[in-house]
Amino acid sequence: MLTITDLKELYKIDDYQWLEETVKLLKNKQFNDLDLDNLIEELEDLSKENKNAVASLLDQIIRHLLLLQYWREEQEYNANHWQGEIYTFRVQLKRKLTTNLQNYLEAELNNIYQDALGFVKIKTENKIQFPSECLYTLEQLLDQEWWP
Repeated sequence: MLTITDLKELYKIDDYQWLEETVKLLKNKQFNDLDLDNLIEELEDLSKENKNAVASLLDQIIRHLLLLQYWREEQEYNANHWQGEIYTFRVQLKRKLTTNLQNYLEAELNNIYQDALGFVKIKTENKIQFPSECLYTLEQLLDQEWWP
């Protein structure tokens, strides 16, 4: 049986084995034997990773919707590609989304929109007048059937 000190050392050497040992301890309700410092760090990292992943996918959806809706000059050549990308990102986002992550996206929608807006302005060489505020709802952005 590993001690907390052993677990802390194991974490430095092999975080995957550390995770397996931690799961065993949790399943056996051996809470006093847990390496809580590293467990808390891992859980916080997991939360950040999940938030970043869903925000990134939503950013991609918004980028492609803006290009599809406003970049008329390229629409004939790229519309199908952009629609395919939007579909793919919506599917990926749906697979990752939880109630908490959806709430996070709702709260961060304007910030994510601003990031996407910055990208499309660069992409279109600032030749297009995009809305400065997000005109899309989160519900619309997630809906496979919705198109502007």
